[in-house]
Amino acid sequence: MSVSAQDIEAALRATLQPDAVEVQDDSHLHAGHAGAREGRHFTVRITAPAFTGQTRIARHRLVYDALGSLIPKGIHALAIVARAPGDA
Repeated sequence: MSVSAQDIEAALRATLQPDAVEVQDDSHLHAGHAGAREGRHFTVRITAPAFTGQTRIARHRLVYDALGSLIPKGIHALAIVARAPGDA
């Protein structure tokens, strides 16, 4: 089973209830990379109230926790931009 951007977005929406979320599949940029055989590459841009008062590391942990069941199903790399509402 291959994970899609839609799968990631659905998991993030269900868990973090974001104000905004965008998931971009960057796999085509990594063709030939050894890790490309292990799964897909994604960029996640997300704004959620759950991130308010959290450090960057804590925000990333929340995203990884939300995607925990999907990671072994084909996510090799994940770039995360996580903001709280009102962040610049």
